[in-house]
Amino acid sequence: MIKADVLITNKDWKKFIRSPHIYINKKLKKIDKKIKLFNNNDYNFTLLLSGSLEVKKLNTKFRKKNKTTDILSFPFHEKKPLIKLFKKKRRRIYLGDIAVNLNKIKKKLTNDNFYFSFDKIWIHGLAHLLGHRHKSNLDFSIMNKLETKLLKIIK
Repeated sequence: MIKADVLITNKDWKKFIRSPHIYINKKLKKIDKKIKLFNNNDYNFTLLLSGSLEVKKLNTKFRKKNKTTDILSFPFHEKKPLIKLFKKKRRRIYLGDIAVNLNKIKKKLTNDNFYFSFDKIWIHGLAHLLGHRHKSNLDFSIMNKLETKLLKIIK
């Protein structure tokens, strides 16, 4: 089973999603039912719902980039050790942290659908926590397929 601890540091999030914790964990339950990978263990990650200033501070501190961005992902495991953990049964596995910037989502709204834009961005962060990167075209393609699959499951 996969679950998220949702932290809100920008109260404007509540204008768009009344109960973000409930919203995210309902989506994750749908993923649980379709993706066998999550059946063996308990997976958890933290989702920080924030704004531009806090995301910029995190980006500066951890990535040495003094600018804001739409999302930051901080995987707890490297890909190879994570794959080994996936194969073991009855374990609790912390995947890492995701920080999402509300202001960037509002600017990038897809067809004026906040939920779809939000889902697209946090799913991207989750793919990073699961060990995916997009440094090469092949990596991007593999990651994009996973994101598309997960978005179809949660809609």
